[in-house]
Amino acid sequence: MSEEKKRVSAFCNDALGILDGVGIAEKISSGEISAAEAVEAAIARARSVNPVLNAIVTETFDMAREQVKKPVPGPFAGVPSFIKDIDDVKGVPTLWGSRAVPNKPAGKSSGFVKQFFSTGLVCLGKSALPEFGLTATTEPLAFGVTRNPWHTDYSTGGSSGGSAALVAAGVVPLAHGNDGGGSIRIPASCCGLVGLKPSRGRLAPIEGSQLMPVNIVYEGVLSRTVRDTATFYHGAEQYRRAPKMPEIGLVQHPGKKRLRIALFTDLPYGTPAHSESADLVRRTGALCEELGHTVREIPCPCDAQMADDFIIYWGMLAFSFRFYGRLLINRGFNRSKLEDWTINLSRLFLKKSYKAPAVIRRLRKFAGIYNGIFSTCDILLSPTLAHPVPKLGYLGPDVPFDEAFERIGNYVTFTPLQNVSGAPAISLPLGFSNSGLPMGVQFGAAFGLERELLELAFELEEARPWPIIGQ
Repeated sequence: MSEEKKRVSAFCNDALGILDGVGIAEKISSGEISAAEAVEAAIARARSVNPVLNAIVTETFDMAREQVKKPVPGPFAGVPSFIKDIDDVKGVPTLWGSRAVPNKPAGKSSGFVKQFFSTGLVCLGKSALPEFGLTATTEPLAFGVTRNPWHTDYSTGGSSGGSAALVAAGVVPLAHGNDGGGSIRIPASCCGLVGLKPSRGRLAPIEGSQLMPVNIVYEGVLSRTVRDTATFYHGAEQYRRAPKMPEIGLVQHPGKKRLRIALFTDLPYGTPAHSESADLVRRTGALCEELGHTVREIPCPCDAQMADDFIIYWGMLAFSFRFYGRLLINRGFNRSKLEDWTINLSRLFLKKSYKAPAVIRRLRKFAGIYNGIFSTCDILLSPTLAHPVPKLGYLGPDVPFDEAFERIGNYVTFTPLQNVSGAPAISLPLGFSNSGLPMGVQFGAAFGLERELLELAFELEEARPWPIIGQ
């Protein structure tokens, strides 16, 4: 098969065209199209490309058709979207990407899903993820691999890989994702999208996160344009204002402030990122200087201790799912059906569980250390991922645990900083690898300063627009 035939696009001359969510909402509001027409166009697109992408776990097309008969007012009123299959939507099963979870409809929607729907978005279904979102590719044994629409031999990243594939392919303009170690930003980088991980507490929290000694999981969206992400956060604020942090407001333009940007490309263990990742970051730094910002290169602000602590904590999450799945997820949870990755990650934690109290203490302190970095800069600039997107199977369930563990440690190294610190970070699709796959660049800011990131993102999008598959 030719390389071109391995690219999957749902974009066509229908009611959605190549518009983003704001553009579709404007057409609905003006009466140029109806919300029902937008939903039907997205359903047709899903049916066209999902047999190849395998990004949808559960279809709720009929529910969406009923929903648009009385659209919820909001900035995305009538705009079709998807919910990642890790959050509850009333009447729809939440399967967590796992064979261990029974197929039973949820009794109610989660707090975040209610906030999501408050913006007017319409749910066409649940999107794919790896088991419990515990790895950086979407290849669960329960549902099979999700393919990258830029090239179907490659990974979408994870864990919000299904949503990323659907947005990148043009089925919907934006979709839900959440992020416990990079799970919004990783697939955004792999699929050429905008992925903002917000500050801790900015959006309604994922259910059960209040039980975590350090909450590292954040809700959000993936989109093709900065204005869709910015508009979503403004709309979400109308439903629930985040306590104890400045309001983002509606960001529509680049900011006027010239920023002090600190650039780094080394991993926490001192090794350099892949040359393609590092070169893209430095080219982005040069672009920022052209735009009037000040850029200087610094060592990685995260040391090996924090990286090791995060890995142990990540293993604790796998341990919790493995041994407390009946309490945390569903009484019908069957741990005998768990994937080897989840089991072995849990075992890794068990071997090091005696370190857990010290790990938690250090992770809690890291927020202060991280925010202290911004006494001498405004923005941190780094690769989103340490190397270009790999092919499917590189992190797949058939890879022996020790090998997969080493591979993910050399791949996902930049994104966990903000999960631990609670600060926001955004991945922007500012380049392509030598293989022709998108590559993201990550910008981080101090706690509560999503507006600063969005203003910079608008500026970079104007200066170096990124393509979509349909163009």
